[in-house]
Amino acid sequence: MRRTARLLTGTALALGAAVLAAAPAYAGDTGILEVSPSAVVPGAQVTVNTAACGANRAAAGDASAVGAGQFVIAPGTHQQYASGQFRVPPGAQPGTYEIVAKCSGGGHATVTGDLTVTLTAAQTQPRGSMKTGVGGALGPDPVKTAAGMTALAVAAAGGTWLLHRRLRADEM
Repeated sequence: MRRTARLLTGTALALGAAVLAAAPAYAGDTGILEVSPSAVVPGAQVTVNTAACGANRAAAGDASAVGAGQFVIAPGTHQQYASGQFRVPPGAQPGTYEIVAKCSGGGHATVTGDLTVTLTAAQTQPRGSMKTGVGGALGPDPVKTAAGMTALAVAAAGGTWLLHRRLRADEM
């Protein structure tokens, strides 16, 4: 009986440790940079928040990876959070970019967060022309186009004349 109790207790402790190790970080975790929204289209405004800098410390934000450059992260209206904003450039390419904040003062903590840039439906529409092999063999030259149309008209008239002649020969 004691052996079973020890086995169950050991299993419960092992499961508890595994659950605690796998628990996700909370938004109030001081070692992260919250990026909101985390997925944007080019031209969008992004807000970052962090508690890593403490209540009264500012930070230098760096969004150079996405092309937005440096921005200021200042103590926010929420206790213990510093926040800042930047705009994603209109020419930003799709992908995931690392946004960095380096706290000023005290411990000079550096925290990072990810920003994902996606394209809108209008930005994914093809532009220009494609070589598909269908039509346009002569190109946009108006002289060649006119010559081709004339050749088709002559062929149609000749075919009509031959069919008409054959029908007359059958009637006789």
